[in-house]
Amino acid sequence: MHRFYLPPAAAAGNCLRLSDAEAHHALHVVRVRIGERVIVMDGAGRELLCEVTGTGRHHVDLALLQSTNLPRLPYRITLIQAIAKARSMDLIIQKATELGAARIVPILSERSVVRPDAEESERVVDKWRTVAIEALKQCGAPWLPEIDAPRSPSDFLDQSPRFSLMLLASLQPGARHPRECLDTARSDPSKPPRDVAVWVGPEGDFTPAELQRIQSAGALAITLGPLVLRSETAAVYCLSFLSYELQAEQETQS
Repeated sequence: MHRFYLPPAAAAGNCLRLSDAEAHHALHVVRVRIGERVIVMDGAGRELLCEVTGTGRHHVDLALLQSTNLPRLPYRITLIQAIAKARSMDLIIQKATELGAARIVPILSERSVVRPDAEESERVVDKWRTVAIEALKQCGAPWLPEIDAPRSPSDFLDQSPRFSLMLLASLQPGARHPRECLDTARSDPSKPPRDVAVWVGPEGDFTPAELQRIQSAGALAITLGPLVLRSETAAVYCLSFLSYELQAEQETQS
C-alpha cells in the first residue's frame, strides 16, 4: 500500500488533500486511482488509512477510514553528527530516520568541509527534513526525527543537554567497545539508558580541542573497530548498534 505524508495540521479531520510534491508523487509516479486505499503518515505517531475519493491536476482528495496512534519507541537515540558533504549528509539523514533516531543535531566542526551560514542553514534543514520524510514513507516509521539547525560543538554543549548515556565515536587510543559502555550504564537497574546520544565526527575526526570539550561534558569514547570508517558509515554503525541493543533490552524486559 502506498504511503504519503501530511503534517499533523493537514492530517486532521475526515477529508484530507494531498498537494504539491505529495500529489505529484501520487498522480504521476505511483498513479493512484479513485477507490484505491493508501496510508497517510503525519510524522507525529498517527497512521491514517484512507481511500482516494477524487483527483485533480495538482491534488488528490482522500477520505479517512481508520486512524491508528502509534507510540514512540521506549528509548530515544540522538545522533550528534558533524556535517558531511551533501550526498553523504543526505544518506546520514535517511538512514538515521530508518534506524529510529529521535533527533539529529548537525554539528559545525572545525574540520567540517561544508559550513552553511545562517541564511543557508534554514534551506539546508528544510532539505534534510524532506529527505527524512521520504525515508519515513519508505520504512513506515511513525515518528519524524527532530532536525536541529547546525551549530558548533560548544554551542550545543553550552545548552547543557542531558542524556542518560552520551557516547563519542573516536579514533583515539583507549576508546572502549560500545557494549562495555552500555553494560556499565545498565548496571544500575533504577537508571536504565533510555535517552542515548552519540557523537560522530567529520572525516579526520573532531579536533583535539573539540574532543576534550565533548568528553569533558561526559561523553564516553567508543571504538568502531580497527578500520577507519567514513563519517556516514560511522553514523550507520553507531545507530544500528544502539537500535539493536536498546530494542533487544526492551524485548528481554517484556
